[in-house]
Amino acid sequence: MSSSASLLSSKSHSFCQALISPPSPTTLISKYFTPSSPKITEHGPKWCRDRLPFLAKTFTGTSGPDSCETYFELLSKTLKMHMHEKSFPSQRGFIVDADATTEEKGGGKGVVCVVGNAEFESVKTGKKWREKFMYRLSGFDEEGRIGHWEIWSDPLSAWDAVGPEKDNKH
Repeated sequence: MSSSASLLSSKSHSFCQALISPPSPTTLISKYFTPSSPKITEHGPKWCRDRLPFLAKTFTGTSGPDSCETYFELLSKTLKMHMHEKSFPSQRGFIVDADATTEEKGGGKGVVCVVGNAEFESVKTGKKWREKFMYRLSGFDEEGRIGHWEIWSDPLSAWDAVGPEKDNKH
């Protein structure tokens, strides 16, 4: 493994381990993300956004409206993540291409993919479910900080668990 691939693997593994018992969003962003215009995108259908406002949108920057901090605020108001030491594979289970670039202009180099698993819980209803999810970390800087974190998960289980926003009974 090249030294750049080793750096990306190590930093990505460290980031995922930090999610098991996460620090504040500000600390997480400042430690693991590039200082200039980091991005977080949780993929899913736009129609789910009434219940899952963190889906189908790219959050950019460290603070302010529509920033990475906003992503974490919206997520924490909606879901609780119950991750554990087995939520992610060992560092060898991370797929690393240190030379890959993404379609994003001005982004860094490198792509890391990993599949994780955890239990999630709706803050509103208390309903829980288990699922697997996939992360793609890309656009790394020379220190191995993440430029873009993309998440693919099971939005329909989350949408169902969160339940309707309003009671439609009249």
